[in-house]
Amino acid sequence: MAENVILERRGRIALATINRPEKLNALNIQTRAELVDCFNELRDDADIRVVVITGAGGKAFVAGADINEFAGRTAIEQRSVMRAKSIFTAAEDFPKPLIAMINGFCLGGGCELALACDIRIASERSRFGQPEINLGIIPGGGGTQRLTRLVGEGKAMQMILSGAMIDAAEAYRIGLVNDVYPAEELEAKTMELASLIAEKSPVALAMAKTAVKNAARMNLREGLDAEIDLFALCFSSEDKEEGVRAFLEKRKPDFKGR
Repeated sequence: MAENVILERRGRIALATINRPEKLNALNIQTRAELVDCFNELRDDADIRVVVITGAGGKAFVAGADINEFAGRTAIEQRSVMRAKSIFTAAEDFPKPLIAMINGFCLGGGCELALACDIRIASERSRFGQPEINLGIIPGGGGTQRLTRLVGEGKAMQMILSGAMIDAAEAYRIGLVNDVYPAEELEAKTMELASLIAEKSPVALAMAKTAVKNAARMNLREGLDAEIDLFALCFSSEDKEEGVRAFLEKRKPDFKGR
């Protein structure tokens, strides 16, 4: 049984809550491993189409790595820890839509976890940052790469070199988050979006997610070629036939994920 991650199924949506509120949901080794296990479980669950990640306690999504684990750790030990069960890679490679519901501090490894998700929805009281520079280190969970791709080199450089936090309004302005809502509306609005996505074909969702991520991994020509292949592959699914038939019959499609 997981101790630091609570997994709840709500129909076609799974809610994974990082449950270390007394530590502002900091990512220690155990929590990272439990999140990876959670992703592995949900990957093969045909009933789940969308996954939402959040933090318990109302103060933080994830306030960073557990700094207590850094003390005395050598470079070789740290590299070994980060190479094993990378939660950031597991999140990015997860084949189903992944939404970060950010309800407070989203710092360091927490910001990097949010960056590895597909969509980020924040409350107005959320705060974002990559404060690793204040400890004499740099982001190591993808912050220098994913943040730059999302908000541009200038803004990423400013956040990483200064270690300063930004508020939710600024995060929205620079494109770090998709939407910002009052704290009391955050869960309802996030689940509303998750429900809308969960209505779609799981086959098409996986293809679309792969195609969009290819934009940062390939040059334009390679990406366009891959998009054509993924588009054509959708034509092999029963969902495509159901979607076209439902459109022609002017009804809502019933996608089965086949």
